[in-house]
Amino acid sequence: MENKTIIKILNFLEKKENKLSSESNKFRNKHKFIERLESGVPFTKEQLNIKGSLHLDGTQITYLPEGLKVDGDFVLFGTAITSLPKGLKVGGDLNLSRANITSLPEGLEVDGALLLINCENLTFLPKGLEVGGSLNLAYSSIELLPEGLNVRSDLNLSFCKNISSLPEGLKVLSNLHLQHTKIPSLPEGLSVGQHLFLGYSEITSLPKGLKVFGGLYIKNTPLTNYTDEHLREMVKPGYISRIMR
Repeated sequence: MENKTIIKILNFLEKKENKLSSESNKFRNKHKFIERLESGVPFTKEQLNIKGSLHLDGTQITYLPEGLKVDGDFVLFGTAITSLPKGLKVGGDLNLSRANITSLPEGLEVDGALLLINCENLTFLPKGLEVGGSLNLAYSSIELLPEGLNVRSDLNLSFCKNISSLPEGLKVLSNLHLQHTKIPSLPEGLSVGQHLFLGYSEITSLPKGLKVFGGLYIKNTPLTNYTDEHLREMVKPGYISRIMR
């Protein structure tokens, strides 16, 4: 057998072993955490620092201890949890989609993405929210975003029917999704690092100085009444698309 073939086999086995180890750690973390929580015995400082990911989706959990830190992803998808503890820090993604969450604590730190898809009881976000990845609020009941929000990846507000405005000085380093929203206008100073998706929204005009570094997508919006030349005066330096999204 050739050396290249042997190396490929060894690499495949190593990846498979790492995947099995990761799945085993997730199960172990979940089992230990639930066991401690149900025992009623206070967590020690060491026990509050979860090494790796913590997946609590599919559990009946309703509360979490203060001072909790999760090095990897923290999954609370579809749980009955209504609030998070103060000082929560997540090193990976925090997934609260379809959870009963009603508020997020001030000072929440998420190094990865914050997923709040279909959170029907969440209407606002806290000041000082730090999200290192995407912020996905699609189909949620969000009404307000905090002033000075800086999203380091995508911001998705598509199908959010209750939000009517965006905060001044909003900066989105990747894509901004506003499809199927009722927001009538965009704030001064808005900067979008990649694409701005406005399809099927109620946006009627664009602020001067709008910076879109990718594409401006305006399918089925009042903006289609403007000429490309007029739109070009309002948005730089990206391009304009009338047919997609």
